[in-house]
Amino acid sequence: MKNIDKRSLENAYRLFETGDINNIEIGTTKGLQQIHNYLFDKLYKFAGQIRNKNITKGGFRFANTLYLSEVLAKVEQMPERTFEEIIAKYVEMNIAHPFMEGNGRTMRIWLDMVLKSRLKKVVNWQFVDKTLYLQAMERSPINDLEIRTLLSTNLTEEIDNREIIFKGIEQSYYYEGYEKDNDIE
Repeated sequence: MKNIDKRSLENAYRLFETGDINNIEIGTTKGLQQIHNYLFDKLYKFAGQIRNKNITKGGFRFANTLYLSEVLAKVEQMPERTFEEIIAKYVEMNIAHPFMEGNGRTMRIWLDMVLKSRLKKVVNWQFVDKTLYLQAMERSPINDLEIRTLLSTNLTEEIDNREIIFKGIEQSYYYEGYEKDNDIE
């Protein structure tokens, strides 16, 4: 694991261990920025800052910076009363991809915060297959049924279980190509 990823993973653990997660706004762009800043502070100059350059991944172009603030405002206003609405909001936030780097790791924490707050559930990420998840997210702008199905089968009511939270963080980093070194506890 690269040093920046190791330090970011340690920051993610600390976010939960210290209880600082409880000071993050839920379901808002500001809350997403707070998480991103916490994970990447002193690692990226743009930690917590909305991107000002256009980005693509695998041929998919994320929201254009000319419209990004309007897109984020619309996503923020989306309802989050049901699991389906929350996943729709998560998919739209992924399409916006507001940061230059670290969107996935930041948004999965953000998603769990919304699920925990609204439904008293979180995703048990350790059981969500990496390939299936990434494929479902890639197709989600067209149809979010696949990602909804995948995540709904892995919901848990153990919202304060430290092992589930920390294994989920590790899985989130694994999705992005990073694996935990044995020296991180």
